[in-house]
Amino acid sequence: MEFYASCPEGFESALADELKRLGLSHVRRLKGRATFESELEEGYRACLWSRLASRVFVVLGRFEAQDADELYDSVYDIAWESIVRPGATIAITARGVTEQLRNTRFSALRAKDALCDRLAETTGRRADVDAADPGVHLLLSLRQRRASISLDLSGDPLFKRLPPAATRAGEGAHVLRPDYAALVLAQVGWTALCERELTADDYENEALPTLIDASCAGGGLLLEAVNILTDRAPGAARERWGFEGWQLHDAALWEQLLAEAREREAAARERQARIVAVDVDPAARKTAERMVKCAGYKRFVDFCAAKSATVLDHAGAVAGAAVVADTTETPLSLMHDAMTLVGELRRAPEFAAAPVAALTRDGLLARALHAEPARSIAVMPNNEEATVEVWPSLDHAAAAFEAATSADTEAEVADANEVNDKAAASAMPEPAATLDLGDGKPLPVLIPESGQFANRLRKNARLRRKWAKREGVSCYRVYDADLPDYSAAIDLYEGCPQTPGRWLVIAEYAAPKTIDPALAQARMLDILAIAPRILDVPAEHVHAKARMRSRGGSQYGKQGAGKGGSGERANIARRRLPLIEEGGLTFAVNFDDYLDVGIFLDHRVTRNLVREHAKQARRFLNLFAYTGTATCYAADGGVEETVTVDLSNTYLDWAERNMCQNGFVGPQHHFVRDDVLAWIRDQRQTRNRWDLIFVDPPTFSNSSKMGRRTWDVQRDHVELLAGVSRLLAQGGHAIFSCNLRGFRPETRKLARAGVVLEDITAQTIPEDFARNQKVHHCYIVRRLPIEDAMAEVGFSAEEIAERVEELRNPEARKTRAAAPAHAQAGDRGPRGNGKSSFAGKPSPAGKPKKKKFYASKPKGR
Repeated sequence: MEFYASCPEGFESALADELKRLGLSHVRRLKGRATFESELEEGYRACLWSRLASRVFVVLGRFEAQDADELYDSVYDIAWESIVRPGATIAITARGVTEQLRNTRFSALRAKDALCDRLAETTGRRADVDAADPGVHLLLSLRQRRASISLDLSGDPLFKRLPPAATRAGEGAHVLRPDYAALVLAQVGWTALCERELTADDYENEALPTLIDASCAGGGLLLEAVNILTDRAPGAARERWGFEGWQLHDAALWEQLLAEAREREAAARERQARIVAVDVDPAARKTAERMVKCAGYKRFVDFCAAKSATVLDHAGAVAGAAVVADTTETPLSLMHDAMTLVGELRRAPEFAAAPVAALTRDGLLARALHAEPARSIAVMPNNEEATVEVWPSLDHAAAAFEAATSADTEAEVADANEVNDKAAASAMPEPAATLDLGDGKPLPVLIPESGQFANRLRKNARLRRKWAKREGVSCYRVYDADLPDYSAAIDLYEGCPQTPGRWLVIAEYAAPKTIDPALAQARMLDILAIAPRILDVPAEHVHAKARMRSRGGSQYGKQGAGKGGSGERANIARRRLPLIEEGGLTFAVNFDDYLDVGIFLDHRVTRNLVREHAKQARRFLNLFAYTGTATCYAADGGVEETVTVDLSNTYLDWAERNMCQNGFVGPQHHFVRDDVLAWIRDQRQTRNRWDLIFVDPPTFSNSSKMGRRTWDVQRDHVELLAGVSRLLAQGGHAIFSCNLRGFRPETRKLARAGVVLEDITAQTIPEDFARNQKVHHCYIVRRLPIEDAMAEVGFSAEEIAERVEELRNPEARKTRAAAPAHAQAGDRGPRGNGKSSFAGKPSPAGKPKKKKFYASKPKGR
């Protein structure tokens, strides 16, 4: 019989080796599969014992299929009455195309018709189709003019073999798929270690084969390692197979193989080995512990602290060892610690004979180990690019290195494979670079030049600490790309007495294209390792941020691992979040879920400016309010009424929480969920006006909540500020801020709408942001009679007269088709009559405007 086992790309070599070890014959490696020719028993054996295969197929036929009719005839000619068990349901999946068969659904349908017609003619009954759960699943493969049809012996994919209890325990967590775990373990020879017979010396020294999982993540590697140790057949617990609807299925033979598997598992109970698991991420370790416990494997795995000395102590004497790690989901802020741990374990004398295999995404582990991997396997776990990198044991590398450099073996080296020589020589570790940070604990780093960064950060920290104490500031920027090669911003947050603690937020600036991405990331990892040591912050309180324009369009986008979903909004008011103090007020911050933590430190002076201006105001409006920090400052300044508007329910709840914890509660404080531009248009049709308005829009947004419209602050600020100016009470003003570095206000267009700006950016940049004078722009917005506004920005008398005439003569306005809508914003001063064509129709004459019309779209619960 002709069989093949399918697998993910990158698994082919390992899968072929596995099938050969299972005793299968004529094994041939192809892309995405390995083929073999054997009897039925070997096909069963592949189903039962393969850890790397995704599915196992038996080929039923190969034939020409140039067009639909030839495909139908060829499938019809197969003796399906001797293949499909009576009463079994079927499903056919098609892959590939030919010149005339280019629709896989049509190809599958045509093959199904042929099969059913054959059964109807030979047995008198057509097979029922069950695409979701078929008794017989067939795969039609098309290529050029040829086709083949195969029966899936597996049913569900073979990698679906996690224990049910462990599957439930791992919901929502990163758990490495069993076949990927098996691939990593195959690279370090874990199966051979488990099968090793212990010597008398091993027993005397209590030495055992040992596996160190240095980054156990969600426990996927551990579960597969225990299954291999106990010699448990991967398919032994499966209750349903794809071959059960096959006429040639031999139930007695299958039961015989299952009995052999049970005997092997019973014999393996005599095996002895140690599995030691650690992870620098406490949350990942807890997940792994829960998974191992739920799978019933707790007695096989020893969890310990992520310190090399502790791991070596738990490992004890070893009779063969291997080190594995899955760093694909390790938080960036902890990656340096993870790589340092792997490097220290590899250099430990106890593990000189231990190979290392790691599933990683960035290739930086080679820098931490000071050696290029001997081989790399490109894989796609969860459809994301990753690499299995393998380093030989140091004993092996040293021997190869010595052989490659010894004069006595020059002739042998000349005959050796050049690539292998280079790999062996590169595997020799160089001394790790370390820094002395003055605390008596040398810190390994990836880049020797990182010492310059450490010195600069230490100096900055000393100066900032003195300044912060003098100014009464507890949260501030410590470092802002002072060294071009170490281009990151570091913010320090200190909790208030209710939630004491210190936190770091480290955001990397995008490196130029001329910089090697691996080098830039290595520098970032050194920053993440050095900063908490110098600034005395626990490693678990260090948060790395990566800024990008999110598909959801918000400048406050979630991080990849954030806690989203429907429960987040309900929890924001009750979650225990760190509290910080600023300006005598208390604010909740969230370091885990979002790119921004809930307060913009560069607006510290701006918020205080809001409070000072609020002392002369009665009513305050906060647009694009985010978490409402400016509303808190305005309330603290003594305004009688506040209105806080944002498109996000979550941020409105957060704003309400900030207000409540500062004692600002009551019906005079309103929270409105709405699109700001639409809300402004609605409010212009009411009598609601405000003495002080704060406007801090995002740079860009394409949030789905805005419908088809997008927001761009450079493009849309004229429309926004013209509308805001119409909501100002007589004598009132607005404070407008934005963080677009290259922002250029359209002062002439604004003046035509009677709006003038006063640039106060320089006086709103805090000292700790002085290196970046473009961190934000800030303006006072006032409304003047259009003549005065245009004169202030330099319009000529003729241009002013023309504009005044346009406003007086509506017909003249209509002819100016090229003019933007905001340039036609209408009345002449703060006491306009409401006849504005800026947005919406004017109110009918004599109809009183509404008052207190805030919630045009009340925030839903």
